[in-house]
Amino acid sequence: MSANPIPVIAIDGPSASGKGTVAQLVAEKLGFHYLDSGALYRIVAFAAQQNNIAWSHAEALGKLAESLQIRFKEGEIYLNNALITEAVRSEEMSRGASEVAVHPQVRDALFALQQSFRQSPGLVADGRDMASVVFTDAKLKIFLTASVEVRAERRYKQLIGKGLAADYAQILRDLQQRDLRDSQRSAAPLIQTPDAVLLDTTHRTIDQAVEFVLAAYKNIS
Repeated sequence: MSANPIPVIAIDGPSASGKGTVAQLVAEKLGFHYLDSGALYRIVAFAAQQNNIAWSHAEALGKLAESLQIRFKEGEIYLNNALITEAVRSEEMSRGASEVAVHPQVRDALFALQQSFRQSPGLVADGRDMASVVFTDAKLKIFLTASVEVRAERRYKQLIGKGLAADYAQILRDLQQRDLRDSQRSAAPLIQTPDAVLLDTTHRTIDQAVEFVLAAYKNIS
């Protein structure tokens, strides 16, 4: 039993599984705070690029991560008071996030920041190690996934819908490579914890996934 009375719903899963959208909607429905932990790694990748630090330079990335002033407000992302939402949502920063996230120095630097989002009345946090590392005492743990082909198709349609150029085959390869990195890294690999509920969205809509999480939370409340 958690010593912290503030409830957390931890939603982990691979890239483009829809966990971010589901987590945000669940948070809205419950009136909870929301943490997009993946955005933190995108921000580190973006800041590293701005400071000419290679995504492979673990020590420098860790020090950089400790110095960043990050703020989420009304769906927007700010770094050192500069609006960077669109910049960190690019496919390049998606790849960068996966590359910087393999470093324990970066994960350690962001750990306390992530836990600080746990505020009353509750938190919905999505990422890759929310249930396994950051919020091990979460009231509800969800492992949200979908087939890699469906995830690639969703990402492709999302990019096309924004008027951006997209190549399905390239997106599929990127997701397969990212899945491999995320599941095999030594620091907080992507796993389904034994106490997490599996939610496969391959054949589910976003609304159905949201209802699934809300029902699961209601059943344990």
